[in-house]
Amino acid sequence: MKNLRILLTGAAVLPLSLLAGQPAGATTADPMADAFAKAASTYEVPRDLLVSVAYSETHLDGHKGRPSASGGYGVMHLVTAKTLDKAATLTKKSASVLKSDDAANIAGGAAVLRALGDELKLDAAARKDAGKWYQAIAKYSGAASPAVARLYADTVYEQLAQGVNAKTPAGETVTAPARAVTPDRGPYADADDLDQPSTLAASTDYPSAAWAPAHSSNYAVSNRPTSDAIDRIVIHVAQGTYAGTISWFQTGPRPNPTSAHYVVRSSDGAVTQTVREKDRAFHAGDYNRRSVGIEHEGWVENATWFTDTMYRSSAALTRNIADRYGIPKDRTHIVGHNEVPGADHTDPGRYWDWTKYMQYVGGSGGGTNPHTPEEVCGTGYKVIDSNALGTAGTVFLLYNSANGNNCVATIKKTSLGTATATTAFLEVEGKARVTDTGNFEYYAGPVRAAAADKCVKWGGKAGTSTYESPFEHCGS
Repeated sequence: MKNLRILLTGAAVLPLSLLAGQPAGATTADPMADAFAKAASTYEVPRDLLVSVAYSETHLDGHKGRPSASGGYGVMHLVTAKTLDKAATLTKKSASVLKSDDAANIAGGAAVLRALGDELKLDAAARKDAGKWYQAIAKYSGAASPAVARLYADTVYEQLAQGVNAKTPAGETVTAPARAVTPDRGPYADADDLDQPSTLAASTDYPSAAWAPAHSSNYAVSNRPTSDAIDRIVIHVAQGTYAGTISWFQTGPRPNPTSAHYVVRSSDGAVTQTVREKDRAFHAGDYNRRSVGIEHEGWVENATWFTDTMYRSSAALTRNIADRYGIPKDRTHIVGHNEVPGADHTDPGRYWDWTKYMQYVGGSGGGTNPHTPEEVCGTGYKVIDSNALGTAGTVFLLYNSANGNNCVATIKKTSLGTATATTAFLEVEGKARVTDTGNFEYYAGPVRAAAADKCVKWGGKAGTSTYESPFEHCGS
């Protein structure tokens, strides 16, 4: 987290038109802005701080009353059995209204914050100083540890310092001017700062990551890659915030244990590791044993969370993991949660830019190969092995269980669209080698051969790199 600048503090100055309110039954062009103004006035919470909390939580998107992954509702992310129930008691509004009505939800969030401020004995003067609300904001997070509570509150105050200029799903623009303050962290000043990389070398597998361990019930202690090979990286979108996701992983035991190895923040690409890579995080069903999972702050249906900074940071993490385990940097091995066999999730969703992401994973701003080995070999073929050809491409071995045929394809990664020397070959034991070689724009192959109950030797070439396997995969 950047150091927060010290400027004059104080409550936001509200236009007289907002303080005056509206006649009963009147509608305005700015209903959410009016709701923030009214809630701030009613509960004496600085209006710009209230907006910063909402933007940090949801980007002002109530998601039509649908809950986040951790059970939070509305623009203020009121959480079931926590802030939602408290808001219902304080505002005398039903939970269903608080979940679905933006104005009620904002009022509910303000009411909870005021109650927390009262517990801290903030008097009228203190309530006007946004910096005095820091501990209330930290408690509002419901975080499972002081370190994550501090992370949450620091995020809100950084947003307050940056200001807000955002559109709601209805097209309304809500603004809050940049207003840096001096946060009174109180006891949270002694909590670990998760915006700093871990100083414990044994805690993280990725040097740039902070360390916030998940609850022991949310992962399985293992000894990978000795116990299970790691050959996949799974990309998730959290349906929640950075701090909220880390806190959710620290909460347990619960009926549906959940975790991922890493969480990446939207605004600045900060990374926190919550499960060691040697251990199995519970994130991808059938792929838990073989994969590393990366959660990304945000919601699948709101593209504003997917910043270029997030893409670059996550791609650097993915590249690091792939290099350490020898995982090919392609879409067969780097997959979305929705692509995991048997998955019932949709993340990362239609707004996730796979083309940009894979460009960054490859360390290139150039194009990505539009062809996959499955497409080249045809219907029924599935990848059973692969080998990287330096940075120039990857050669794949596929098998079709319906007809007992193998297929080899070499997919280029560089010089895409330009014809360069590329080769794919397949040799069934006891038969002549079949080779496809030439100057190709995107791939060499397909080279197919019947190989049921036979061992095969396979490989290819791209750029200056060549691979040739021994006879293997006998019978598949």
